[in-house]
Amino acid sequence: MLRELVYWKRTLVRNPGTTLLIVLTLSLGIGFTAAIFSVVNSVLLRPLPFKDPDTIVGLRDPNGTRSETY
Repeated sequence: MLRELVYWKRTLVRNPGTTLLIVLTLSLGIGFTAAIFSVVNSVLLRPLPFKDPDTIVGLRDPNGTRSETY
């Protein structure tokens, strides 16, 4: 396995464009994954910041102009 690592290191040093592309792809993938997880965590996984979230009721104006949640 050590031979394989040395081989890949030599290959990446010889081809800096390929190395840059690999590092850029990995960093963008990790960044997007972290961003998506933080959105999903805050929207879907965390409980609502209310005392009794089951008692939240939506009220609608009879004219249909505004919708408020209390």
